[in-house]
Amino acid sequence: MPPAPNHADRAQRRPPGRTNPPRGGRAVLLYDGACRFCVGGAARLRGLARRGAIELADYNQPGALEPFPGLTTEECRRAMHLVRPDGRVFRGVGAVAEAIATRGPLGRLARICHVPGLRHLLGGVYRVIAANRYRLMGRTAASPACDLGACGLHDRPCR
Repeated sequence: MPPAPNHADRAQRRPPGRTNPPRGGRAVLLYDGACRFCVGGAARLRGLARRGAIELADYNQPGALEPFPGLTTEECRRAMHLVRPDGRVFRGVGAVAEAIATRGPLGRLARICHVPGLRHLLGGVYRVIAANRYRLMGRTAASPACDLGACGLHDRPCR
């Protein structure tokens, strides 16, 4: 009889764009807590979402990604990720749109992100900002993330 599959095996069999559902029935926004720009953006995004719909999680914190097999630190360094209560994963502009979509009339505005061409354009802008986020506003004070390699993403030391 073959051995029972381990946690990593289960993650590999998941459909692309899915992971374990977050505990607590709320979406989880994984962001870079070492980045001032990201910390502020995540807080603003939570404010735009329906009250209580989103929990923020700094992926640099020990164990932050453990509940979400298949998501890696490297992926999270490239873009913020939103894990919906059903386990679907959205990244970058898709994460922004999904967070805003939780909010009634404002949520309908988030549908514009799915317009062909516009999503591609917004995704390109997001990628440029994400790649330069430490240059834009630096890192948060007393953040150990640079010691963990988060700042190495940009081949420059943190400020």
